Amino acid sequence: MTPRNWARLRQLSPASAQRSTDASLRSRSPGHDDRVAWPRDGQAGQRPARSPAVGDEAARPGRRFVTSSVLIVGAGPVGLTLASELARYGVPLRLVDRAPQRTDQSRALVLWSRTLELLDRGAAGGAAPFVAAGFRIAGVSVLAGETVVGRVTMDAVPSAHAYALALPQSETERLLEERLAGQGVAVERRTAADAVTVGPDGVAAVLRHADGREERVRADWLVGCDGAHSTVRHALGLPFAGETLPSDWILADLHMTGYPRPDTEASVHWHRDGVLLIFPIRPGRYRIIADTPQTDAEAAPAPTLDDVRRLVDRRGPAGTRLSDPVWLAGFRINGRKVAAYRQGRAFLAGDAAHIHSPAGGQGMNTGMQDAVNLAWKLALVAHGRADAALLDSYSPERSRVGDDVLKAAERLTRVATLTNPIAQGVRNAVARLVLGLPRLAHGIADTMAEVAIHYGASPLNGPGVTGWLRPGARVPPVPGQVPVGAGPAPRFVLFAEPSAAVAALPQAFAGLVDPEIRPALHNGTVALVRPDGYLACATPDPAAVAGYLARLAAPDRMD
Repeated sequence: MTPRNWARLRQLSPASAQRSTDASLRSRSPGHDDRVAWPRDGQAGQRPARSPAVGDEAARPGRRFVTSSVLIVGAGPVGLTLASELARYGVPLRLVDRAPQRTDQSRALVLWSRTLELLDRGAAGGAAPFVAAGFRIAGVSVLAGETVVGRVTMDAVPSAHAYALALPQSETERLLEERLAGQGVAVERRTAADAVTVGPDGVAAVLRHADGREERVRADWLVGCDGAHSTVRHALGLPFAGETLPSDWILADLHMTGYPRPDTEASVHWHRDGVLLIFPIRPGRYRIIADTPQTDAEAAPAPTLDDVRRLVDRRGPAGTRLSDPVWLAGFRINGRKVAAYRQGRAFLAGDAAHIHSPAGGQGMNTGMQDAVNLAWKLALVAHGRADAALLDSYSPERSRVGDDVLKAAERLTRVATLTNPIAQGVRNAVARLVLGLPRLAHGIADTMAEVAIHYGASPLNGPGVTGWLRPGARVPPVPGQVPVGAGPAPRFVLFAEPSAAVAALPQAFAGLVDPEIRPALHNGTVALVRPDGYLACATPDPAAVAGYLARLAAPDRMD
């Protein structure tokens, strides 16, 4: 369904929404007779008996297909997050990756506050295993020469996780894969997805295994989480528009002594030649990133340890000693993004949909939050609880976030790499002013922590009230309460004062709304919070909430 049709659906009255039986407004697969059973607490979802034929390849007589509800291609942090969320919701899935094993490199290094909050909703233990394995970073200092221009601290971020968590991607993937294994799902490695066909009723693909065996599969939905060189994106023919920035960059993970800043603090060093970033991984171990002049080589060359030493001596703090590198790499920065994250029954998430400068460290977190956003919507549709139009909200919501991240990362990169002395002086003066104002500095920290993400223009937004209760806003987790979205089913949660009209809502929409009504967020207001913790609507009128839910529900679920 198009956003225009979704807007039309939103305008239907509850009664007309109940009467609507337009086939374009409901999920075709699993079919009405084969729809996945909604799991009871602690039970896995049942696999559908069959999926409809898909395309010419799937329709050929004599073909045997293995079916699942969702086929996920790519088992990095994004694919693992999506698989874990869907498994928790009882949605049958397969997760394949052409690599023989998960990465053993540190790669993406930070989990931000919002991502940790969303992990708290997941399987047993929440974010605790990640926090235990990581190292908390309290803030970042910006320096020009030896002068501190300003600091951004994380302690005022409105979250139980008011810090940046340094955790190598290899560890993030290990913990996610262990969580997934505990949910009974294994990653199928050395398995490539080829010959992808997307039809109106499902998707088909050929899985090529390491032993040369070909397996024909079909699924109701396909999600490409397979990185910047996504085979799914190429199969869909989606342009990856953007540019490559004209410079080379080096990255080094190594041991360093003599770092003059606290070991819980990152530092950005602005120099007339470029920028140097020092980020703690754990005490004594650091990541260093710096720009260098672009070479004519096809790819940015990896530095030697001596190259890194020279850069740190010239741009960074005096008196440091570098040794024991575990990763030395060169790279170039690309800023690219697809225009839409969905094409029919296929979706893109993470680097398959957007790549950008590492400035701000937002890439992996943005991708993991793509996965969380998509998972609860897929689950509600797959289980027949919500109209298939719900899935139309994924692309506009996450694409706008991707645009914001892309622009911010490019802006930070260009500001940090200024070479004109006059422009550098202006930059330093402006940064000193901005970072010296607590309100602005806290706003920067909230943006870095990703707690400032707001789906203000989402087609899912219902009625709102004045003040902070604006639909699309993050609703901070309430200490002592079970996180919204936790448990084996993705349910909306009501925050309201007790009344007969409010009490009737969970009964009328049992598959969509959690039976527990929580204390009101604001006097006289009925607030409905989505399974991912964002506000769906807020109104004094319970009937308006009922109308919102009626428009969201699958037509055949309206009783």
